[in-house]
Amino acid sequence: MKTTTPLLAAALLAATALSACGDSDASSSDGSTAAGSTGLRLDDGVVRAADSGMTAAFGTLVNDGDEDVVVVSATSDVAEVMELHEVVESDGAMVMQEKDGGFVVPAGGSHLLEAGGDHVMFMGLTDGLEAGETVTWTLELEDGSVVELSAPVRDIAAGDEEYMGDMEMGDDMDMESGDTESMEPGDAESGMDMGSDG
Repeated sequence: MKTTTPLLAAALLAATALSACGDSDASSSDGSTAAGSTGLRLDDGVVRAADSGMTAAFGTLVNDGDEDVVVVSATSDVAEVMELHEVVESDGAMVMQEKDGGFVVPAGGSHLLEAGGDHVMFMGLTDGLEAGETVTWTLELEDGSVVELSAPVRDIAAGDEEYMGDMEMGDDMDMESGDTESMEPGDAESGMDMGSDG
């Protein structure tokens, strides 16, 4: 009995340590965030610096699980509203709009979040986001589970795309200059072609 008790204790300790590793979230300095048991993580994540108004998060959502993951919404303490956006062509112009059905991240695959494509939009910032800070947000999945992600804030060049939506934020918005406090989403250019931070 004396030799079985230490072996059993060692086995229990190893199992506890392994289960703790599997459920933990880990973040690295390269902008990647690993997310626990869902198998969903964000690689090379970045959030565009902004004084106020709107900004967006980019990177690659990676699904290490064996089932597709559908991201349906997002929330963060740094924004009044968050939306999952896509960029589509409409009447010869590239426009941002909320993506119906959310983002599908295939099992064992990935889903790119990029300027000029799908991205996570932070609307109605509660405070300015300066380069060097880290932003945390929560994704809600179709099955009701949630995943917490984070990414560094960086200065990223802006471009020109129109925003098509129903969230009123004022009359106009110029993200190039950081004047994002007032915007009528269907009428103004948002300047969300963010490119890379090179």
